[in-house]
This record gives sequence, structure tokens and C-alpha cells, in this order.
Amino acid sequence: MDEVKKIVNDIKSGHIKPIYFLMGDEAYYIDKLAEFIENNILSEEERGFNQMTLYGKDVTIEDIIGNAKRYPMMAEHQVIIVKEAQHLSRTIENLSAYAEHPQMSTVLVLCYKYAKLDKRKKIYKAIQKTGLIFESKKLYENQVADWIKKVLAGSGYSITPKAAILLVEFLGTDLSKINNELEKLKLVIPKTKEIDPEAIEANIGISKDYNNFELKKALGERNVLKATRILNYFAQNPKDNPFVLTITLLNSFFTQLLQYHGMKDHNPKNVASILGISPYFVSEYQIAAKNYPMKKVSAIIADLRELDAKGKGVGANLSQEDLLKELLIKII
Repeated sequence: MDEVKKIVNDIKSGHIKPIYFLMGDEAYYIDKLAEFIENNILSEEERGFNQMTLYGKDVTIEDIIGNAKRYPMMAEHQVIIVKEAQHLSRTIENLSAYAEHPQMSTVLVLCYKYAKLDKRKKIYKAIQKTGLIFESKKLYENQVADWIKKVLAGSGYSITPKAAILLVEFLGTDLSKINNELEKLKLVIPKTKEIDPEAIEANIGISKDYNNFELKKALGERNVLKATRILNYFAQNPKDNPFVLTITLLNSFFTQLLQYHGMKDHNPKNVASILGISPYFVSEYQIAAKNYPMKKVSAIIADLRELDAKGKGVGANLSQEDLLKELLIKII
């Protein structure tokens, strides 16, 4: 993320703000920036007297201001990191007066996760003027595979598109969770070897053959035998393969397939751009489009919505096995 790199580079070059307000729905970058500030503004010797970590659940705004107004001891700065600052949302406006005239020798970092400041409020305008406000936004699902690729490339590793998609399907869009698994992979896989689905299966426990990615591909190819095997595996392992996740991903796939049918230009680059997918996967949509005409795709989407409701207990009380059987019949 370019904004994160700029903040890091500014701090490295000595351009340090008195307040860093880190907010937003994606905790990963908030944690990373707070960790960087914690480890890089003060030397190890200076941290003992000049660095503290507070928690929003345990302190008041007045406590924070009182600590922030102190002068550093035998150091140019003192660093105060307030974690879980979102718990102070009801009184955060009380920080406005300090934010307008902050102690320049203090570096105050507020980690305001899963929430945002109102831009119309006095506190937002005050921090924006004297400090820095960073909003960490959630990535869309179709952006996460590229993020994985870039993060690994930054450490000298590479990953196949299929392996990256497997991670997203299994772990979702939580960047912190994904990063933890990537760190495990880097411990056991040499940089000279590309991370592939086999490595994912061996080290993370995601089946390379029985997952929603392979189910989507099998259904697109109308490969009844393969799709049946995968759905039987899902039925036998319902905790690891929740029906709600399967139905959501298939609904997304067939909705994109409907978009594909509506395109005039089926050039792979154009398809990848409009659907928000890697060019590597365009061929799957080309094959599926031949097997499922537009009218059939529309009917499948309607059936998937009905099955989604049944899966939530609306109008029926079916087991996951029965739901998966009906899913296969409806689609193929």
C-alpha cells in the first residue's frame, strides 16, 4: 500500500508527526504501522523511560493527555501507543484541545480499529492539521490474491495464482490471518521454490483437490463425477466446508458468468478487468459460458438464492448433505 510506504519512509527520514491516528476496518496495516513506530523512533536504550503502551479499555482521554504532555528523558522523543483506542469513541472529542496544540516531543499513536472518525468533527480537523490520519480500508476479495503475491514478492518468494486463490477461499480477506499463514510457509519453503497448491495442502491443511475452487471449476466444465466427489467430501466434512461459504462463492461465480455473457468484447484482458479476476482464470469462464447459456445461468442464480434461504432454515430444514445434493441437481 503506497500510503503505508510513504508514512514509513517519512519516519525513516526524520519527518515525524506528533500524532498518528490509525483507523479503519483493516487491522493489519494499523498493527504494522504501530509496530514500526514502536520499534524505530527510539533506540533500545531510550525506550525504557520514554515509551509506553496504553489500552483504550483501561484509560481515559485525560490519562492519555497527561502522559502526552510529559517531556522525554534523555531522548528527543517519547512514544505513547494507545491500542484499542476505539473503546474511547464516546470521549475521543475531548482530545481536540491537545490535538490543536500537541507536545512536539511526544509521538502519540492511536490505534482506532474497526471504526472511523467523523470528518466533520473538531477532533478530525485538529489531527489532520497537526498530525496524520491514516484510514486502513478492507480489500475486496478479488484484490487479496494480488496482495498475497506482492507481500511474498517483497520477501523474495513467489506463488502460483491457484495457490493464492486457495488461501483467499480458505482464509477469507483477513490480512492478518493470511499473513500469519504466509509466515509459516516462508519457514518451510525455500525462496527458490514457487509456492503451489501442494505446498498449501502440506503446510496449511487446505485440500488442493476438495475445495470450493475445484468445485467451481468442475461445475463450469460440467464434470459431474468430479463435482460429486467434492460435494460428497463437503458433506462428510461440514465444519471445514460450510454450506454458506459454498453457496456464496458459487453465486459470485455464476453472477460473473452472467456478466461475461453480456460482454461484447471477450478479450481475456477485458474480461479479467471487468470481472475483477486474474487473467489466469479467464479460460474457466470461457469454458463455463459454452456449457451454460445466459438463460440457464439466470435460472441457476435464482436457484442458488432459494438454496441459500433453505440453508438458513427458511421454508425447510435440510441437512448439509441434502442441500449439496439439491445444489448439484439444480446446476447440472
